[in-house]
Amino acid sequence: MGTGEIIWNGLALFMTLCIFSILYRDNPFYRIAEHLVVGVSAGYFAIILYYTSFIPKVWVPVVHEHKFYYLVPTLLGVLMWARFSRKWSWVSRYPIAAYMGIGMGVAIPVTMQTLILVPLHATMQPMGFTSMALFNNLLVAGGVLCALVYFFFSKEHTGAFGGVAKVGIWTLMVGFGAGFGLTVMGRVSLLIERFTFIRDYLQNVLGL
Repeated sequence: MGTGEIIWNGLALFMTLCIFSILYRDNPFYRIAEHLVVGVSAGYFAIILYYTSFIPKVWVPVVHEHKFYYLVPTLLGVLMWARFSRKWSWVSRYPIAAYMGIGMGVAIPVTMQTLILVPLHATMQPMGFTSMALFNNLLVAGGVLCALVYFFFSKEHTGAFGGVAKVGIWTLMVGFGAGFGLTVMGRVSLLIERFTFIRDYLQNVLGL
């Protein structure tokens, strides 16, 4: 490990410990690390957007290719900054409205495809010839139907209908629990990676 790598890894180790210090209580070291994360992230994404959006989608088409109609969306983007002015903030409503309209037009078909049509297709699969495939398909279809019954509020949830609705609640809780568990697993993986980094640095550099 070279000198430069030792210094940068040591700085990373120090910043990691500064973030972990919040587990004890709020302190200046944590606040410095927190502000560094926000500032560096903002600067990093500003440069990324400059080279991935402004240069190829504004500068090159207008200056080099003379496609001056690209100035229209550029002007709309500039007008969004009027939001920071009390006098001219109303101007930003027009580009924001255009952005929201276009965004909704793009997002609605994608959302329908990924969150509605694909799950519905999963409940319409052939039952299969093996007992396990049959069980899995019936479990998916039954869980979806029970969850839909739970959200049917035109009928009181009593009797058999209420029992099916309770099964729907349990189905939803299992889904939410699986999603939350996946999120926790991801965070724990990041924590393990940080602990591994600290251990490796202490072993390789300090010989501990």
